[in-house]
Amino acid sequence: MENITSSKLFTTRQGTILLGVIAAIIAAIALVVYLNHYRNSVSPPPVSVLVAKKTIPQGTSGDVLAKATSFYEATQLPKDQVQSGAITDSSTLAGQVALTDINPNSQLTADQFGAASGVQYKLGPNQRAVVVDLGSPQAVGGQIGTGSHVDVWVTSAAQGSNGVSKPIAKLLFQDMYVLGFNGTNVTLRATPTQSGQLIFASSNDSIWLVLRPTIGTTPKPPVIGASQVTGG
Repeated sequence: MENITSSKLFTTRQGTILLGVIAAIIAAIALVVYLNHYRNSVSPPPVSVLVAKKTIPQGTSGDVLAKATSFYEATQLPKDQVQSGAITDSSTLAGQVALTDINPNSQLTADQFGAASGVQYKLGPNQRAVVVDLGSPQAVGGQIGTGSHVDVWVTSAAQGSNGVSKPIAKLLFQDMYVLGFNGTNVTLRATPTQSGQLIFASSNDSIWLVLRPTIGTTPKPPVIGASQVTGG
């Protein structure tokens, strides 16, 4: 009886239609599976872009942002969600400044940043710009310029234990960065404490700058007194 039913299924018109429908369904399922597999195999990989974790205020230096990763994080996003000009490498922010406030969860894009012009954009959160007025010899005869690295010496009259003042020359700071130079006014990048020390020295002593190479350091020399100069 079962064989007769199967035979009728293959020989009757209804049976043929039913088999065709079943075959079409199986083919459709196979096609969907294939297309999904193909789509997954050819879809582009996600892109790592920089996304703001908190508000980045207008005027924020890109140089500071490149080091202060608390402001942003690298996030993997599908390619079709990546905005035009999205920044993928924080090093591209060097020399740039935020032109507008950037809201949290926003992608960092090239049009949000522009060229930085001004000393304030070259300062980190704990850095200050302090101006020191020097004579020509103290400023290395005008050989100092923006980007120079200098040592700061101070000459003063120190009072000895016997109450007698003795002239000395003391190395105050090594390897300070020159932000600007105008005539005899030199703008140095310093910490808040260093700024106060330079202001005090400028008002009460004499400051000399010594031009140094941009790389390499040497041990800090001792305080120079009269005996080191005259041999007495």
